[in-house]
Amino acid sequence: MVSYTIYKSTRAKRVGISVHCDGKVVVTLPLRASEQVAENFVREKKEWIASKIAYYAQFDDTSLAKLTRKDYLEHKETARELVHERCTFFGARYGLSYNRISIRNQKTCWGSATAKGNLNFNYKILFISGELRDYVIVHELCHLQEMNHSPKFWNLVAKTIPNHKEMRKQLRKIL
Repeated sequence: MVSYTIYKSTRAKRVGISVHCDGKVVVTLPLRASEQVAENFVREKKEWIASKIAYYAQFDDTSLAKLTRKDYLEHKETARELVHERCTFFGARYGLSYNRISIRNQKTCWGSATAKGNLNFNYKILFISGELRDYVIVHELCHLQEMNHSPKFWNLVAKTIPNHKEMRKQLRKIL
């Protein structure tokens, strides 16, 4: 049986599971769900969990899975410069402006956008391909116009990144 941690959430509507790059497995449960529900879910998803753990295990010491807080502090400003440059480029292309760019050390998220026009990016964006990096940046910029994942939003993304579905799949495998 796989070792896992249970996290109960007031926001969870159904059971969720995540495998972190360090191999840690977390099961998220709605508040009223029992631990037996988590155990059954883990048993049901054991092959998927094993495949994720094996995927992360293939990375060597320089991989995204092994980056530390020290790496974050060392690369944060370089990431900010790169992201700022690409946001300026794509922002002009779309006619979009933003307020502030923040660079963060996140485990499960590549980027986000706020209703106030602020953009947040994971510093690990430095270590992915330019194509994936541009997808993340365009995705977040498009949220400044469409704060959802509606067809209108995806059409906006597709103007610059026509293969956005493939980019999204690739990103999900990395972080």
